[in-house]
Amino acid sequence: MTIEKWVGITVTGEGLNLVSLEFREGELPSVLEDLTWNLQTGDRPASYNVMYERILNYLRENCVKSVVIKESAVSQNTRLSHLLSAELRGVVMAAASAASSDVKTIKKALISRTFGQRKADEYVSDDVFWNSSLKGSLRKGSRETALVVIATKRR
Repeated sequence: MTIEKWVGITVTGEGLNLVSLEFREGELPSVLEDLTWNLQTGDRPASYNVMYERILNYLRENCVKSVVIKESAVSQNTRLSHLLSAELRGVVMAAASAASSDVKTIKKALISRTFGQRKADEYVSDDVFWNSSLKGSLRKGSRETALVVIATKRR
């Protein structure tokens, strides 16, 4: 029986959401962990280093096969928070690349075009979809993070 651990990560300017899923052949994916990690306060470069090490260690210790990171979205109203998120996303990508042989990024818009018949936000808000798609507990705020993994795995 094939068992694979996949991690999805979505980034904000001040932290990230990480969802770890286990895929077993012929079964629904299982939620292993649903975590939120905030950057430490203080010096931002030092905080990035701590986050890099935390991600690297987590992925290595948990033998994660694949990591899927939600990409930035283009916005006409780019603010400092968008730029800070992009900085942290780069840290996440570097750590995941150092820890895992299979790192993918995906745009939210691509999920809507390649997964199912609905837009990503419609899946995120659909309780019935989540109750029938995963085993285990997942916070509503982590659904988008799990969706990037499920959509990428099914492609």
